[in-house]
Amino acid sequence: MKIIQTENYQLMSKLASQHVINTIKQINKPVIGLATGSTPEGLYQHLIKAYHNHEISFTNVSTFNLDEYVGLHKENTNSYHYYMQKFLFNHVDIPSKNIHLPNGMANDLTNECTSYENQIQQAGGIHIQILGIGRNGHIGFNEPGTSFESQTHVIDLDESTRKANARFFDSFDNVPKQAITMGIKSIMRSKEILLLVSGSEKADALEKLVNGEVNEDFPASILQTHQNVKIIADKAALRNISCNYVSETM
Repeated sequence: MKIIQTENYQLMSKLASQHVINTIKQINKPVIGLATGSTPEGLYQHLIKAYHNHEISFTNVSTFNLDEYVGLHKENTNSYHYYMQKFLFNHVDIPSKNIHLPNGMANDLTNECTSYENQIQQAGGIHIQILGIGRNGHIGFNEPGTSFESQTHVIDLDESTRKANARFFDSFDNVPKQAITMGIKSIMRSKEILLLVSGSEKADALEKLVNGEVNEDFPASILQTHQNVKIIADKAALRNISCNYVSETM
């Protein structure tokens, strides 16, 4: 596990984008795992800029998103389908057939989970997975107590997670209670994991990830056992971490 410190969110996003751009350039058909929420928005802005500056093309890129809410149509402004179109896909040249997100409106959610897992494997696995971390240690929507052996599955969202996401909805009552998420084992199969952490409100979670025990009660702790994890975090998020752990270069 390598921890890279940046001065602020903007520099965290830029450094992350440079690493993703290098991956796209170096691999013939890169498969990238994508995250949603406020943390990766800056990364996506830099990727769009690189595309418009003719630095990269997404024509050979395939993407798999971590998760999607159950019960939200892809045209719903709070769905992650909508989010990804708004913040990345509508602005680059990625073919629609290369874009993959779970279908939260599927009639058979169990079959949808199995199908999604199979699609990831058929694509050859994920080369680089973008992650954020929840205050309770969730990665994707894998809440505390999720088995480390889990693959893509339906999860009941913790009240704390729903409250954290309520700012995107008209009210807390409108926040979905379930989501489809890549499982922890699914995430851990990725060849590389890039964890982005910003802000003092994530400092305790990041410290627990780095220094705590590997335990299903704190899902992100499993990242300690992955062979290729890079954490890019700003100073605020790293305030509880000893400088002995931290680098300022990739």
